[in-house]
Amino acid sequence: MSVEKTKTAPSFFQRIWLFLLSIGPGLFCIGYTVGTGSVTSMAKAGSQFGMQLLWVLMLSCFFSWVLMEAYGRYAVVTGMTSIYSFKTRLKAGKLIATLIVAGIIIAQWNALSGILGLSANAIYETVLLFQPDLPAENYWAVLGIAIFLILTMYSLLWVGQYSFFEKILVVFVTLMGVSFLISMFVVYPPPGDILRGMVPSIPDVSGGKLLVAAFVGTTMAAPTFVVRPLLMKGKGWNHQHVREQSRDALTSAIIMFSINLAIMAAATGALYYEGKTIEKVLDMVYTLEPIAGRFAVVLFMVGALSAGLSSIFPIMMVAPLLIADYQHGELDTNSSRFKILTGIASIVGLSVPILGANPIAAQIATQVAGVFVLPLVIGGITYLINRKDLMGDYAAGWKMNIGLASALVFACIISYTGMIALWELI
Repeated sequence: MSVEKTKTAPSFFQRIWLFLLSIGPGLFCIGYTVGTGSVTSMAKAGSQFGMQLLWVLMLSCFFSWVLMEAYGRYAVVTGMTSIYSFKTRLKAGKLIATLIVAGIIIAQWNALSGILGLSANAIYETVLLFQPDLPAENYWAVLGIAIFLILTMYSLLWVGQYSFFEKILVVFVTLMGVSFLISMFVVYPPPGDILRGMVPSIPDVSGGKLLVAAFVGTTMAAPTFVVRPLLMKGKGWNHQHVREQSRDALTSAIIMFSINLAIMAAATGALYYEGKTIEKVLDMVYTLEPIAGRFAVVLFMVGALSAGLSSIFPIMMVAPLLIADYQHGELDTNSSRFKILTGIASIVGLSVPILGANPIAAQIATQVAGVFVLPLVIGGITYLINRKDLMGDYAAGWKMNIGLASALVFACIISYTGMIALWELI
């Protein structure tokens, strides 16, 4: 007598896990774009200007979706990666590819130092709330936390398997998203202010232009697009996965927008109407505490720490991935070069904690640096995705080209705005 095995339907949480794994390359995109850079930029903007810069966030996420779709479509249709294609298929391709790789690595390594500083400070200040007898500032404790964090993340990178990295990011991104969305509903701003934030305007105050550039630097992050084809190779996606990559791109953009909106809205509701701005990592949590108690502290800091860890992981990988892409267009996570370059990134990441610099100021400045390679990144894929000999029936249509052209104009305007903002700081 044979007994037939019956398959049990997956539970609700299992379905969520499987869904997140299905958008694997998009999780790395979220890791590059929604980190402590986003937490800092969105929270500081919300505290200073309310929802006034919501329009910048909307445009940045929309253009990010367009660029993720373009790079993803190119990858699955041609089977080629971005940097190697730039080097071999563009005029002056070696120069363009070198500028993009160098620009992204410099910007991302600088951002890593700010992210690690913010994460270490956030952990120490959380402990301080529950242990008020500790000194308000403790250089060695913060540095020790930073060293522990970076060594832990570096040890995880030695596993060298893309699927493992993907599962780690699922945990971080899920914790981050849930924490910030709940925080937003604790102190939700009036709907009218949200609607007014969709009308384009730049705050005519000191630091307004810098925050606009930082917004774009943290949401339209160049590595988000350039690394995407490599990650699709690692997942084994090809021309049979055109629909999957389109869903991945759209879902990633929606998640990025939702989390960033939640951070900005929470900061607006908690601080803006009280006339307070963010100067320290936990300024927003101190204001939330009377409303939601210490639960707010734990909730927001879980989100902030998850944001930091979800960014540290892919940023440490960016140099070896891009260099491997430049040389032969392959995903490299097992070589000695991968381990050496991620080790160098770890050391660079400790610079802000070692110097004891203000992590918020450092984070915003490094986010601005990320916008300057965007025009090259957009121009390169626009040329490639319009080549019929490469793309065939999947070449860009008029809708895609309008989106890419608009993204290029937007990136150039923001790059100019960023240069003006940095010049004003000198």
